[in-house]
Amino acid sequence: MKTVRMSCSHALIKYLTMQKILINGKKEPLFPGAFGIYGHGNVACIGQAMEEYQNELPGYRGHHEQNMALTGIAYARAKRRQQIFVATSSVGPGSTNMVTAAAVALSNRLPILLLPGDTFSSRFPDPVLQQVEHFNSPSETQNDSFKSVSRYFDRITRPEQILTSLPQAINVMLDPADCGPAVISMSQDVQGEAYDYPEIFFEEKIHEIRRIHPDPNQIQKAADKLKQSKQPIIISGGGVLYSEAEEEISAFAKKHNIPVTATVMGIGCMNKDDPYYISAIGCLGEGSSNNLATDTDLALAVGTKLGDFTTGSWTNFENENFQLVSINTSRFDTTKHRATPVVSDAKIGLQELSKALGDWKAPDNWYQRSIEERNKWDEYVAKESGPTNQELPSYAHAVGAVYRNSDPSDIVVTAAGGLVGEVVQIWKPKELNTFETEWGFSCMSYEISGALGIKMAKPEQDVIVFVGDGSYLLQNSDIYSSVLYDKKLIIVVCDNGGHMVINRLQLAKGGNEYLCNLNAARATNVQFVDFEAHAKSMGANGETVKSISELEAAFKRAKESDKTYVISMKTDGYEWLEGTAFWESPTLEVDNTEGKKSALNEFLEGKNKQRKGV
Repeated sequence: MKTVRMSCSHALIKYLTMQKILINGKKEPLFPGAFGIYGHGNVACIGQAMEEYQNELPGYRGHHEQNMALTGIAYARAKRRQQIFVATSSVGPGSTNMVTAAAVALSNRLPILLLPGDTFSSRFPDPVLQQVEHFNSPSETQNDSFKSVSRYFDRITRPEQILTSLPQAINVMLDPADCGPAVISMSQDVQGEAYDYPEIFFEEKIHEIRRIHPDPNQIQKAADKLKQSKQPIIISGGGVLYSEAEEEISAFAKKHNIPVTATVMGIGCMNKDDPYYISAIGCLGEGSSNNLATDTDLALAVGTKLGDFTTGSWTNFENENFQLVSINTSRFDTTKHRATPVVSDAKIGLQELSKALGDWKAPDNWYQRSIEERNKWDEYVAKESGPTNQELPSYAHAVGAVYRNSDPSDIVVTAAGGLVGEVVQIWKPKELNTFETEWGFSCMSYEISGALGIKMAKPEQDVIVFVGDGSYLLQNSDIYSSVLYDKKLIIVVCDNGGHMVINRLQLAKGGNEYLCNLNAARATNVQFVDFEAHAKSMGANGETVKSISELEAAFKRAKESDKTYVISMKTDGYEWLEGTAFWESPTLEVDNTEGKKSALNEFLEGKNKQRKGV
């Protein structure tokens, strides 16, 4: 067997450059790029290897380890999991900064390859700089914290171990059911160690993501359930997007006369003009879908893990005869709440289920009701988000103003805080795949970093970010990254003076305003940030507006800008669109005030409607 002698780091990077994938019949790099923040734990070996292979694996400079990984995760989502970014960090705080990002990827079933530096496998220099020692477990390092938030984890303590570990990591990241982050923790001494690697290890490999075909018996059982239903709905999740099953879900709904609702992560699978698309469902969704969910006798869940914000903490479905059918690549997801399971890719599963249903259609009176519900709620949302001269506009007013002036191809991004619910209800996709968010982990700081990744994946489309002052202050350095790499973003900062959606929850649970609201921060010198000046200091364009008409004019200027443009506007922290679903959140059982008594009563009322595992 012919071999080639090289360092472990060079072998690792070269192997990654030889991995390709077929996308729409065209061969593309599986790993289109790598983010790096270099320190002593990765610069001398991995860093040198990446510099030498930069033409095959382009490198990008990160400004915070968590956020560069979030950018890579968002890129993978925008590419529908068909391409994977790499992120490398030094040892210690550099590596643990990526733990949160790994959790984002795991909860959203998205791939990223993380290469954190680790301690020395020899242990001779221990304790090394930035090492966390465990007195009773010498082999344990801070990088073990990745184990609970990664789909695949391996610590490389010998250079030949990458021969088996790297292929396994890639297989996991490309698996439609097990997809998630892979962590290859690189011992510092091993990074530079040489080994005679088989030349065949570096041959080009072309990957294809397999499509899981359903068992015919599962399809037939699901079809039998549907044929018995009189008031079915479809719940379309992110798996529909990853499967690229947009055409199939629209065709299925039309053929079988079933209204479609969407999870937060599934929005964008149908556009607003599709006659069978109703709205988002659940705690952040609209009354139209939630009213249907209350009465439905069967929900066909496609590509969703059925999180609490989708199911109203399992209170949405009040029909005593309610049945659940679940199509998902993951067996774990298909069997939740006694669902009739169909373990399958969404595209193939919908095709096969439609064949089994034949000419069956749901009753038309149910579909007509869904249209009435949609029209009624659309009128409410349009009214609440329409033009206004209100001195302090609401989030809804701000989102509505931008939406009215946006192009159909514009992509909207949000992730955490009160803006998500407002954007979900207002921003009805004018084109497919123009709604991006992160709601699996709802990670503050994803907004700007994630938008950067989406812009990198879709450079021809404008990417619009809605971010509150709270998330902005948590992370904003990727404004500089977007300027540095000519990836223009339009960022709308809605400044309502604190973490006001949590302030809202604080009050709703009978509490008093405390720390969430800047005015209740126990601060001796409350200052409000000049977001325009801050953005300009990082090279972006920016302006501050005071009204909706000014916002609309500023947005048009932002569209014409040749680089990232930040628009800041003060907004009302107490005015929100109506929520129509219960959400189980911690509630005090001691009701020693009227506010706490009211909160407890509301909580118990919701708990009484909750489906207990069925």
